[in-house]
Amino acid sequence: MSRTSREILKLAPVVPVITIRDIKDAVPLAKALVAGGIPVLEVTLRTPQGLEAIRLMKQEVEGAVVGAGTIVNERDLDNAVEAGSEFIITPGLTDNLLRAGMKCGVTFLPGIATISDLMRCMEHGLDTLKFFPAEAAGGAKTLKAFSGPFPDIRFCPTGGIGLNNIADYLAVSSVLSVGGSWLTPDNLINAGDWAGITRLAKEATEKVASIRSAT
Repeated sequence: MSRTSREILKLAPVVPVITIRDIKDAVPLAKALVAGGIPVLEVTLRTPQGLEAIRLMKQEVEGAVVGAGTIVNERDLDNAVEAGSEFIITPGLTDNLLRAGMKCGVTFLPGIATISDLMRCMEHGLDTLKFFPAEAAGGAKTLKAFSGPFPDIRFCPTGGIGLNNIADYLAVSSVLSVGGSWLTPDNLINAGDWAGITRLAKEATEKVASIRSAT
């Protein structure tokens, strides 16, 4: 049985947004993140290598929960499911994509930015959503405002989040985890500095633990 969105997001305090440009980087990058306490990996389909990266991470990285991000149409969705994605994340939604996501047989986490988007997802029975682009869409203040009329909805905000402002988001009760690309900077990937990636992952997990223990 597939994990629910909430179960997946609770596995990791931060969901790294991963863009693979060289397929040889996929497995060592995933292993480095898992070693640092980040098992949930969102591999975007922003490059042609994304689908193969998902396949390889699933096959070769013990403990990794691998999903696909930047799903923008039904073709992407079908390809991502076929590649073995354990969850699907979209930057936004259309009626067709929302319907297809609900029927795909894989955990579905659509992106929303407005109350109207949120209500459309609720009509389909969804209670856990991506909030994107988080900072541009009003940040933690917007999520706090959402919590008033929709106290049962939970979020993974993504976009413009880093260690400098992660505490603002984690202070919002509806936030389960956050997404971000700062854990996978191009300079470390290009240098093959997997130990550096692991350090960033550990730094993030320790930061989240410190914030949550203080609340």
